[in-house]
Amino acid sequence: MSGLAELHLPVMLAEVVALLAPALEAPLTDPVGEGSSVLVDCTLGLGGHAHALLAACPEAQLIGLDRDPQALALARERLAEFADRITLVEAVYDELPAVLARLGRPTVQGILLDLGVSSLQIDDPERGFAYAQDAPLDMRMGSQKLTAAQVLNTYSRAELSRILRSYGEERYADRIARRIVAEREREPFVTSSRLVQLLYETVPSASRKTGGHPAKRTFQALRIEVNAELESLESVLPSALAALALHGRIAVLAYHSLEDRLVKQILGLAARDRAPRDLPVVPAGLQPELRLLTRGAIRPSPAEVARNPRAASARLRAAARISEMAVAG
Repeated sequence: MSGLAELHLPVMLAEVVALLAPALEAPLTDPVGEGSSVLVDCTLGLGGHAHALLAACPEAQLIGLDRDPQALALARERLAEFADRITLVEAVYDELPAVLARLGRPTVQGILLDLGVSSLQIDDPERGFAYAQDAPLDMRMGSQKLTAAQVLNTYSRAELSRILRSYGEERYADRIARRIVAEREREPFVTSSRLVQLLYETVPSASRKTGGHPAKRTFQALRIEVNAELESLESVLPSALAALALHGRIAVLAYHSLEDRLVKQILGLAARDRAPRDLPVVPAGLQPELRLLTRGAIRPSPAEVARNPRAASARLRAAARISEMAVAG
């Protein structure tokens, strides 16, 4: 198990524990929340954050979700000492409401979302997430059918340009999409090395001084498209907030601006009152539902980035429920 711990360095571990532990240690106030407090790790991965939170909060129970069965098996091994306190479920995180309903737990005290690609997926060359080595163009986090190769070989030029621009924030999206369409007519894309070579030839070398590796943004865009990451995030955030018990807390780790912008928007909206500006007193039903626990986004320390370079782009935001959700008319 030591090898697994070395493989997976949980990002901002101490910060995540400090933000979520108070909700898991507090006495339960929700009448349907009988028994132990519950943490839902919606992106369990290899279980690093979950392990630390279960150790810090000895009365808490864990519901761990992950779409990757290999990750679930390894997390179960890592969390074996807490076997009587964990329930692991193979599911995409936007299936959260169905999972909680099936387990008879409509509200929980803590929710964690650690977005992006896990160490397990990045380090497995057969998964095709890393552009530094030749691998099949797969990029699936779970068992869905769509692969990166199918996106490259079947999407229209306009569709390719859209996902590169929207999900990769790639300024040369149109140029890259045209090259992909032209090259796949000669031979379909199968492995990553050919795509990386195309990107080296297409993206101007001057842009690498500020934009990094020319494949970085394209691979990000393909991964997001294959796994429907932004759609899933946009779906799960309101569901997660709805599942938070009074005084419950949510923490979200995002790794690129698209994710972080969405998290900031949804948490920020719930942390504001919904009353007209000219009302002298905000009615109870229109008061904020959340209190933001972070001032902006927390970033990893230079020491953590030196120890774990994959943490460099991480942004952590958190909030606590301070009132019941408003019920629409």
